[in-house]
Amino acid sequence: MKALMMQQPLLVSSLLTHAERHHGEQEIVSKRVEGDVHRYRFRDFAQRARQMANALAELGVLRGDRVGTLAWNGYRHMELYYAVSGSGAVLHTLNPRLHLDQLVYMIEHAEDRVLFFDIDLLPIVEAIAARLASPIIFVAMTDRAHVPTSIALTAAVLCYEDLIGTSDDHFEWPQFDENAASSLCYTSGTTGNPKGVLYSHRSTVLHTFAAALPDALNCSAWDTILPVVPMFHVNAWGLPYVACMIGARLVFPGPWLKGDALYELIEAERVTMSAGVPTVWQGLLAHVNDQQLSFSSMRRTVIGGAACPPAMIAELQEVHCVDVIHAWGMTELSPLGTVGSLKPHQVSMSPEERLAVQARQGRAVFGVDMKIVDADGEEMPWDGITTGELMVRGPWVIDMYFRGAEAGPNRDGWFPTGDIARIDADGFMQITDRAKDVIKSGGEWISSIEIEHVASLHPEVASAACIAARHHKWDERPLLLVVKKPGSTATADELLAFFDGKVARWCKPDAVVFMDAIPLGATGKVLKNKLREQFRDYLLTA
Repeated sequence: MKALMMQQPLLVSSLLTHAERHHGEQEIVSKRVEGDVHRYRFRDFAQRARQMANALAELGVLRGDRVGTLAWNGYRHMELYYAVSGSGAVLHTLNPRLHLDQLVYMIEHAEDRVLFFDIDLLPIVEAIAARLASPIIFVAMTDRAHVPTSIALTAAVLCYEDLIGTSDDHFEWPQFDENAASSLCYTSGTTGNPKGVLYSHRSTVLHTFAAALPDALNCSAWDTILPVVPMFHVNAWGLPYVACMIGARLVFPGPWLKGDALYELIEAERVTMSAGVPTVWQGLLAHVNDQQLSFSSMRRTVIGGAACPPAMIAELQEVHCVDVIHAWGMTELSPLGTVGSLKPHQVSMSPEERLAVQARQGRAVFGVDMKIVDADGEEMPWDGITTGELMVRGPWVIDMYFRGAEAGPNRDGWFPTGDIARIDADGFMQITDRAKDVIKSGGEWISSIEIEHVASLHPEVASAACIAARHHKWDERPLLLVVKKPGSTATADELLAFFDGKVARWCKPDAVVFMDAIPLGATGKVLKNKLREQFRDYLLTA
């Protein structure tokens, strides 16, 4: 029997329509590249998004065309999120921290028709333009007074505010199939060319529902949200969509992501919630501790993109009274997969037990199903001990990559994440390593993440990474790479002794190498491929 309910497509534009109608007075605050702070209301944002939708039509952008952005977190980028997708085109966010070769590849692979850019990124745009085979329209995301002049760009640079100012604010958001593409994000391409993940309107709206849930990111109209995670990185983990759905106040930091700038913005705008990768919070905590500061409004932060060290969770919660929501996801998951919200019976645990739970990546949000499998594809038990390759499926999980970058990632309807994980009886998943990063010593697996977590607990360690080094007997053994805090006199022997009683003896690193810096990728993750290349001739013999 067929149901008798209305059929309304789940479209990104519906989020904006809701925000304008029910939260029109809510504020969006942005630190602009021009150097000032911009403020306006959701209703102003909605009006300008309609004007930009009309401007895109005037530029000849058709439904399904890709529109690129090379920009930081700000209100103009937010307007493009909705103007592009809402009009039926596809928003393609580009990461300015990526190598030029990758940016050129992604623009040409996506066949972007227009590229919107923040003016401080002009040198990157000029370098890109010189290498593009097809013509593209460049739009500077600023007003007429700040439009940069460039002899390197053969075509004139259009002005964002001119496009807005000459466009009608009346625009009827079109209705179309909810399975149509809404946005496009590429993986960071650490191996081979980046691969495109093409999200649909349906997957985006469903992801937004799940992300806002109390046991997920727990967002509401009472929140002032600071997305530190970039809008070019998996759609800022969905927060620009969540804010419209629930009417939260938004604060955008622009390109100023250092600890001092973030702290000033958090305090000035009374931010209650933020989200970002561990390296961001490492810088923020260093500033707060160095200046003996405290947070007056911050109540929680979402940390993902890489495993959050337990020491960081403990410091945020016990010293600064900021709850940590440890989360895991991937570009291929839109990105939310699991969130570390405690269950009722876990609240009464000892602080040490709770921290151990929070150090895991969390439990699946509704809409994501997961399992761990062995090398033969057999499902492994959820006992908190057994490890296997993590597989996921769900309505916002990738089916295949854009334009057949791979034949199709799925195995029997499941996406293989490439992560090695364990899952406990409560459903809490813990990443123990990437399949390519796990250390295989004498036939046993050693988790590089576990070693990094222990190293982070040492009071004189600023950052640490663990990779496999060749060993004459065991094939591979753990090599610990450490950046010491300023003024530290810690020795390698002291750091190795610190592992005693914290990991199994056979998991303890064989050696420590001190470094000035550990290389990070465009999304803040440790570039272990570069470290492996740097230390490929390092031989352990002890």
